Amino acid sequence: MTSNPMEDVLDRWKAAFDGHQVDAMADLFTPGALFQGFGPEVVSGRDAVRAYYEAVPDDRSADVTLLHTYTIGQEAAGGFADVTFRDPAGWEAAVHLSLVLQLREGAWRIRQYHVSRVLKEHQ
Repeated sequence: MTSNPMEDVLDRWKAAFDGHQVDAMADLFTPGALFQGFGPEVVSGRDAVRAYYEAVPDDRSADVTLLHTYTIGQEAAGGFADVTFRDPAGWEAAVHLSLVLQLREGAWRIRQYHVSRVLKEHQ
């Protein structure tokens, strides 16, 4: 584990995402995590996170660039990253990712996850 909670969580998230390890993905989240992915609705909980990632094609990968991090005390942290999702056929989607992290069960876990699509006309 790195000394930067955001870096640690993003490293584990990328490894699980790229390996299409849906149980490992779900385990990165707190039991009551709030999750806003590409879908229009905010979902809550590990089961909803698992279902979301099960629907992602397993040939997708993510390139992650950490932008900003912060900590609040010893049990809360978060930050922002740019992520580009890709597949071998050339599909890609750039997003801004924000995370709120909580130290639980001896590890940093995602309490809140939100992506915002970066559209070409906004670049």
